[in-house]
Amino acid sequence: MRNVVQNLAIRPATIADARAIAEVHVRAWQWAYRDHMPDELLDHLDVVAREAMWCRMLSGEATNAWLANIRENTVGFVAIGPARTEAEPVDVGEIYAIYLDRAAVGCGIGRSLLEQATVGLRERGFHAAMLWVLEANTKARRFYEAAGWSRDGAEKCEPLGAHAVRELMYRINLKPL
Repeated sequence: MRNVVQNLAIRPATIADARAIAEVHVRAWQWAYRDHMPDELLDHLDVVAREAMWCRMLSGEATNAWLANIRENTVGFVAIGPARTEAEPVDVGEIYAIYLDRAAVGCGIGRSLLEQATVGLRERGFHAAMLWVLEANTKARRFYEAAGWSRDGAEKCEPLGAHAVRELMYRINLKPL
């Protein structure tokens, strides 16, 4: 997959892309969170339910998303919008999700999606951005830190059925272009 970046196309997502996003979303959770969430939960993720969720998100004006395609195959996506934490000012945006297929990791595709998200947040007028990442996901945390994001101290515990996961907030200032 190393030479694939030359064939990389990042484009805005539409509602018609909800299925492709859902498929990547489920596959990414299944490989990235395998040691951080119960196998039973990961093994029973539902692409159809995720597709419905992405249809709802993409049909509203709050969410923008982009796909990473290689020869028309979706290998990743990122989604942004206003911060969903009520305590945040209106000029703070959020990266809601950024996921890749396992084979796409380490090729610069995630970095390209993160850069697109940052541009999109700036274009929407946000002066800062935040995201939540699993505390146990050290690989993702290193990825964000290498891109200039830093922990701000906020934490939350997200219920997942009978289980819960701890998430950490990361933040970045978005300097005007």
